[in-house]
Amino acid sequence: MSADGGTWRNWARTVTVTPQRVEQPARIEELQQCVKWAAAAGLQVKAVGAGHSFTAVAAAPGVLLDLGRLQGILEADSARRRVRLLAGTRLHRIPELLAPFQLAMPNLGDIDRQSVAGALSTGTHGTGAGFGGLCTQVVGMTLVQPDGGLLALDEEDPLLPAAALGLGALGIIADVTLQCVPAFALHAVEASEPLASVLASLEERVGSTDHFEFYWFPHTDRAATKANTRLPGTAPLKPLTPAGRWTDETLLSNTVFRATCAAGTAVPAVIPAVNRAAARLLGGRNYTDSSARVFTQRRTVRFTEMEYGLPAERLGSAFDALRRLIEDRAWRISFPVEVRWAAADDRWLSTAHGRDTAYIAVHRYCREDPTEYFGAVEEIMLAHEGRPHWGKLHNLGAAALAPRYPRFADFLDLRNRMDPDRMFANGYLDHVLGP
Repeated sequence: MSADGGTWRNWARTVTVTPQRVEQPARIEELQQCVKWAAAAGLQVKAVGAGHSFTAVAAAPGVLLDLGRLQGILEADSARRRVRLLAGTRLHRIPELLAPFQLAMPNLGDIDRQSVAGALSTGTHGTGAGFGGLCTQVVGMTLVQPDGGLLALDEEDPLLPAAALGLGALGIIADVTLQCVPAFALHAVEASEPLASVLASLEERVGSTDHFEFYWFPHTDRAATKANTRLPGTAPLKPLTPAGRWTDETLLSNTVFRATCAAGTAVPAVIPAVNRAAARLLGGRNYTDSSARVFTQRRTVRFTEMEYGLPAERLGSAFDALRRLIEDRAWRISFPVEVRWAAADDRWLSTAHGRDTAYIAVHRYCREDPTEYFGAVEEIMLAHEGRPHWGKLHNLGAAALAPRYPRFADFLDLRNRMDPDRMFANGYLDHVLGP
């Protein structure tokens, strides 16, 4: 997030808004008072974490609640392996907070700059056919209601599957309780492989590997694969050397990649050659480290992104259609296409609700217009029963989204009961849920 002269912008610079008032509560009681004040003033209120959503889900033209001071553990239950965290706690801080209890989050996405509330509210996920998105780790949460009161939900509450991924539409998250697991390590094997062999063996790889994903570089016949195997926390670690990590994650994945993206924007004809070189350079790493250090990466290249969750069995067809699309349109796409997996879950607005899911994410460099590319890819995803990631760019409104979620109408009914005056609404929620 950045604020200059009262203007708030998200990380991707796709959303800009000037709130009428900005509050930075440091305690839950202060958060409650902020909501009460907004209600008395007749202003809508939205909470903002780290601003890592590409959509305007957190845009706050009324009262912006910056949760940056609401961080840390409120309580921990080592016996049940549960922790209660303040809503603004950044994901990258959680591993060190859990370390004294020898606990870890079961799964993470590849970016950890988000707040825990923001990541949950928009459906952040990692990869692994046997693991759900982050919202499936929620076993309790506390919401600030329109009158400033607190609503505590536990794992037995029938509302928790709705609130655990609620888009900020049901209240302001004050704290969240996560079900953790014993601290564990990951053995990571990263390789550059022929795309054809990866596609031919996908079912076996996804089914036999704890956390598998791959990146395809358009205009090439290669993929960068990542296979992470879970090991006990007592397993000996063989991490990357500081020099090796810096070379791969800072020099190649950020500095050099930023330069090649800029060059491709200026001279699109060079992109296929650059992608072929990148597809062969990435990979070749084999190491073991703590789970959070393997799951996540540091990314500084600014981009825009669209991601769709599909029934896992429809991935192959959708991916083939995407490859044909890029070839037929003769586009020059510098960013790789990312493919991941997640287990079915019961969260009402989860992209994996009720079905094992594969994800296809497409990106464009920040200086490139994504409209045509994303629009055409979206048509393919919709034809394959896709559901858009709530925090990433898409064009669907409530009418198009409703038939894609079995509990969509139930969520709207719940919203009508919990926020009848739409105090927690904004333009994005009006679009995707209806006014």
